[in-house]
Amino acid sequence: MTEPAYLPRRTARSLFVPVRGLRYHLLQWGEPALASPARPTLVMAHGWMDVAASFQFVVDALRDDRHVLALDWRGFGLTDPSGSDSYWYADYLADLDALLDRPELGLAPDRTVDLLGHSMGGNVAMLYAGVRPQRVRRLVNLEGFGMPQTRAEQAPKRYAQWLDELKQPAELRDYDDVAAVAARLRKTNPLLPADKATWLAPHWSHQRADGRWEILGDPAHKRVNPILARKEEALECWKRINAPLLWVQGDRTDMRQWWGERYTQAEFDERLAVVPNVQRRVLSPAGHMLHHDQPEALAAQLEAFLDA
Repeated sequence: MTEPAYLPRRTARSLFVPVRGLRYHLLQWGEPALASPARPTLVMAHGWMDVAASFQFVVDALRDDRHVLALDWRGFGLTDPSGSDSYWYADYLADLDALLDRPELGLAPDRTVDLLGHSMGGNVAMLYAGVRPQRVRRLVNLEGFGMPQTRAEQAPKRYAQWLDELKQPAELRDYDDVAAVAARLRKTNPLLPADKATWLAPHWSHQRADGRWEILGDPAHKRVNPILARKEEALECWKRINAPLLWVQGDRTDMRQWWGERYTQAEFDERLAVVPNVQRRVLSPAGHMLHHDQPEALAAQLEAFLDA
């Protein structure tokens, strides 16, 4: 029997805008008229292999008097894929910069926003807040740890791996039905309630002409990035963040699941220390998808921080 789906409290409206040659998709809660210099639009940026709808549960727990936008990054959700072999952080930064200038979204080059990012989106948000510090009033990073330190001697092997991967078609797993997608979401995150998984599955995937279901993500995202992550460059951006930063982490997150001992919590703590104004919070019980695990607790932290 199919689990009843979660019932959203606030209805999102889909918006499509042209951004750098792509048709970008966003979700909007509330109207732009709600935004003011003291309470600007809250812009939410999802993580890798996720979608804007992922923030629905948190938005439902926020008060109704805030204009909220959540974007589908290029190649995710309903936003066009880039059409290239791989995806680069510079493109994410440029897409975000262009979106924040769009008047039809209630935004403009001379207006600030409150910027929130999860995981990959948190990494982009941190870079952006350092590159364009005048555009961000408050900054929220949900487990966007950055990437492990790399060494120049890794470059030949990384380029070779990328070239080899280009010779094979990039593919994502498909599923028998939308219930199987929901089951996959819960397998990845056992803390995700069944009703939320049932609701999220058709937003996170779509049905193909052959009846199979596939994730709304360009398979090219699976390819290794040939450009090595440079810790020093990222930290120079982080040092220039003017906005107060709220860092939120789940108590069950263990960075070793991704990087082993190559990048530890202690090293991340050292990096975060370069940001001038940081407030740290831990949610429990919560893992990496803390906006799914503890949406009410996260919303309470967000409102206290954004309205301070």
